[in-house]
Amino acid sequence: MPAAYFLPRAELDRLFEALAVDGRRIIGPTIADGAVVYDELDSPAGLPHGWMADTAPGSYRLRSTGGERAFDYVVALTSWKRFTHPSLVPLTRSRRDGDQIVVEPIREDAPKLAFVGVRACELAALNIQERAMRAGPAGDPDHAARRDAALIVAVECAAATSTCFCTSMASGPEVDGGADLMLSELDDGFVVRVGSEAGAGVVGPLGLRVASPDAVDRAGTQVAAVRAAIGDPVPGDGLPERLRAALDHPHWAQVAERCLACANCTLVCPTCFCTSVGVASDLDGLDATTERSWDSCFSLGFGRVAGDANFRPKVRDRYRQWLTHKFSTWWDQFGSSGCVGCGRCIAWCPVGIDVRAELVAIAPATAPAGPIPWPLSPAEGRAPAALATAAPARHVIATVRSVMPETVDSATLRLVTTDEALLGARPGQFVMVEQPAFATPPISISRIRPDGLDLTIRSAGAATAVLTGLAAGAQVALRGPLGRGWPVEAAIGRDVVIVAGGIGLAPLRPVIEAVLAERPRFGAVRLYLGARTPHDRLFVAEMGEIAGRADVEVAEIVDRAGPEWLGRVGIVTQLFDQAKWDGSRATAFVCGPERMMQATVATLKGRGVDPAAMWLTLERNMACGVGTCGHCQLGPFFVCRDGPVFSVAELGTAFAREGL
Repeated sequence: MPAAYFLPRAELDRLFEALAVDGRRIIGPTIADGAVVYDELDSPAGLPHGWMADTAPGSYRLRSTGGERAFDYVVALTSWKRFTHPSLVPLTRSRRDGDQIVVEPIREDAPKLAFVGVRACELAALNIQERAMRAGPAGDPDHAARRDAALIVAVECAAATSTCFCTSMASGPEVDGGADLMLSELDDGFVVRVGSEAGAGVVGPLGLRVASPDAVDRAGTQVAAVRAAIGDPVPGDGLPERLRAALDHPHWAQVAERCLACANCTLVCPTCFCTSVGVASDLDGLDATTERSWDSCFSLGFGRVAGDANFRPKVRDRYRQWLTHKFSTWWDQFGSSGCVGCGRCIAWCPVGIDVRAELVAIAPATAPAGPIPWPLSPAEGRAPAALATAAPARHVIATVRSVMPETVDSATLRLVTTDEALLGARPGQFVMVEQPAFATPPISISRIRPDGLDLTIRSAGAATAVLTGLAAGAQVALRGPLGRGWPVEAAIGRDVVIVAGGIGLAPLRPVIEAVLAERPRFGAVRLYLGARTPHDRLFVAEMGEIAGRADVEVAEIVDRAGPEWLGRVGIVTQLFDQAKWDGSRATAFVCGPERMMQATVATLKGRGVDPAAMWLTLERNMACGVGTCGHCQLGPFFVCRDGPVFSVAELGTAFAREGL
């Protein structure tokens, strides 16, 4: 237990002066528009002295206590993430000069701030969000810089409100460390504990006397009473497992009837980190800036993918995503709950949905855990194909050598680069492709050459239309290689089955080339190719040459065709109907629309292929490429960070579950 000092109430301004001595700005609670918010303070006079908040589901009201205490308001409307994870952050600045482009990262200096009044639950939230923002192959450098520059002055709770449940989340009300200074407010002053060298540097010059045993005891009794008042409203033991077993619970539909999908809960939440990237440009599109802004998994567009499809179209799906992420899959991703029990989501829900009641209804403590829908967490059972080791935040300028039309809406860009990381990409990895004034789509690498990469792109929106319309000599900016690739090594000595649907052949092309380059090391090699029409087939001449080989079996099928097509018509799984082979020794690689891959997985299982030997690549709405925006989450996985290549065994039933 660190030494405790006593700061008389009348000398609180001395602490503020010490915090600001090196130019540090002080952020703390103050009253604005009838609520307590966190904002910049010039002196202790701006604190909410004598005010307390009464909260209930869908209700927040301030009332005067008539006293002088500054921190009895419980929790503010806003959270500290406003300063460590701002709602709008510029990312890159790009410009075009003819065919030449320049993309430069924008690095803003992190402000030196002192957060005064951080509750135990909020301190836990800062640490939880920090783990999330520093995770993955790149992390979020802006968040890291802001968090590192902030000095934390925590305050233990002396009061609770009806929406508090930090005790159930093991996040309070006591402050046991993790802050630079820790305060306990008493009527006559503050018990001050030092938690870091930076905190000691603030308190040392004040010459505070050691706190009396009576003051320390009163502080301890005060916070113990808060714990007793809150109780334990959400049984936490086994909650993540119980939620996983309740993905099909009928109560999801019932809560969705009340939920407005307004995103209030995610905006006031101190740990939510979902973002989207927007592009602002001048009128001629020559100069542009990309900006990251807060978003929410409750937004309808958050789950939208190419072709205007949506993998979470219903409010039920989006509410389930939010609740299960907070209390279940967050554990898989970051090793803790994503909720700290601050109660903001309860108080600021306009229809008064109480997350505690929903958890008890959907995953009661008496419910059996049931089977786990995804047997492996992202940290376990990883495939031989590793994550990219390049610096994924950097931009590399590559030149278009040629553009080869493939179908009416797709083309292959042959790019030239000398970048060693890009040239060392693995089959199945992808790159983020940036052009000034347009969104940055993720594109799978369709060929890895000694002098560059091939990207086969289907025009499905403005950004991809611009890319497929480029001419030789144009430039593109690339980030990557990113993600986990195909584990081709795992198929050595085994039969190989490759199943492609439409544009899904592009990510599989490097697998085909890798297998054929060392053909004697593999058993039987079978290619099953599907397309919408004969005119939508990719790499026609190339696949024709492979079909002419005696050591490879190739079968093709199209969904629909006219009399000019003499091949088979139907879905790709029909190619297996007459097959005689045993799949017990096979490794399968599959890519295509999700429905096609689901049907293919079922067919391959029927032929004896082990789910651990079936590999898929998922490209669902990867927006940032490094697992910090939240768009591509599937159960416990971020597709861009933990994939995009997964085994069916890893995904479990998450892959085939609607709305997940």
